[in-house]
Amino acid sequence: MCKALFMRIGIIGGTGPAGTGLAARLASVGYETVLGSRSESRAKEIRDDLVERYPTIAELLGWGDNAAAADCELIVIATPWDSAAGMAHELSAALAGKVVISMANALIRAGGEFEPLIPPRGSVAAHVQAAAPESHVVAAFHHLPAKELGMIGEPIDSDVLICGDDPSAVEQVSDIIARFPGCRPLDAGELSNAMAIEAFTAVMLQLNVRYKTRVAPKLTGIKRDPRAVEPGA
Repeated sequence: MCKALFMRIGIIGGTGPAGTGLAARLASVGYETVLGSRSESRAKEIRDDLVERYPTIAELLGWGDNAAAADCELIVIATPWDSAAGMAHELSAALAGKVVISMANALIRAGGEFEPLIPPRGSVAAHVQAAAPESHVVAAFHHLPAKELGMIGEPIDSDVLICGDDPSAVEQVSDIIARFPGCRPLDAGELSNAMAIEAFTAVMLQLNVRYKTRVAPKLTGIKRDPRAVEPGA
């Protein structure tokens, strides 16, 4: 059984591949996690599928509608990019004063190429911040492959770029990521840098297609984050 950590994390729109994988990973490292969806029954179905695969996370993985997810202490918005800001606006009262992670990338596929889209405010994360102005929005998780996120018995060999305007919120998200075996959180500056982080996902997806793999970013020249939690710790 995983040892529960203090913070409860809610995942809005958590029934897609990225949200599902992230929910499993968070529960596997000890966070009580609520899988949210517009359909509570759909959230329960996905939760039950995860528990069937990974019985050890059963006591830490809950479900509910998106409002139930928004009631947690820290929130991840895992909806498709074009509904992320709308969902943040709809739940803005519940999100006020909380750290909200935006993980969506605005992308399209044109022929055989992936192309980034630039939302009116420059990034999906900035759009979410405008929709929930009393929240502390942090951009993170953009480059972690959904399938690998959900393979909780395996480390993810990746750096995770994080940006936000509230240093304490960035620190809080960094501490969470440091618990993922193999991941290193890197503070990539203010929320304005989310535009570049989101757009770079198109490059990574193109590499996946070309080389028939799943790439992840690893930056040289930076010592490993001292907060990283070693496996078994």
